[in-house]
Amino acid sequence: MKFLNDSDASMGAEDAEDVKQPTEVVEQKIIELQQNLVNLGFGADAEQRGELLLQLGYEYLKLENQDKNEEAWRVGRQAFGLFAPLENWEGAVQACDVMFKANQPESLVALGNAVWLAVTFPIDPELTIMVLEHIVDETPPESDGAAVAAVTAHYISDLRVEDEKQRENLLFFTNQLLGKVARRHSEIQSQAQFDAWFDKMELNEPARFLNRLGQVLNVMVQDDWWVDRDTLRDSLPE
Repeated sequence: MKFLNDSDASMGAEDAEDVKQPTEVVEQKIIELQQNLVNLGFGADAEQRGELLLQLGYEYLKLENQDKNEEAWRVGRQAFGLFAPLENWEGAVQACDVMFKANQPESLVALGNAVWLAVTFPIDPELTIMVLEHIVDETPPESDGAAVAAVTAHYISDLRVEDEKQRENLLFFTNQLLGKVARRHSEIQSQAQFDAWFDKMELNEPARFLNRLGQVLNVMVQDDWWVDRDTLRDSLPE
């Protein structure tokens, strides 16, 4: 695995959706989404309602307002409640992402649930990497949790991505993420130091680092799991 500097890679160029929109534009979009939800009615398709709630949650977050963040959490939780029974795990993880970004008392619980679902089920690998990167960002520099999350992101990129170009880009990004974690965790500055650190941290053994990731998630969630994990595990193919 190659040791990379912070400036060596990125997930991609900023796209139009990343540009901050004027408040009035966001507020108008919120009104439109709220009206669309009203027009759907309560007997509407759950997945369609969930998608609208997701869009609404992300729009609330753009306003960067505590009251609107609380609204984002509320609609994110509603969306999760619609997606989970349908086993739409990608939608459920996105709903958790909204709740995490809303910065509410249970945001880390939402993130823990998101990561468990994203690693357990073969959803969009970029979404999986995004929620794992949240753990890196939230974890103290001296903690091993960031290293475990970063190497899991790298493992998922290698395991799940079929498109060669996308796989190359994601492996490059997750390599960079590991490099960042190594620098802040142990002041790693060279390839030789990185290789020694990687071995010492037992990041070359998936069974070990996935088990440690599970321990990190247990600490984050504190038994507040929003799905029946035992039942879901039993349903997975061997």
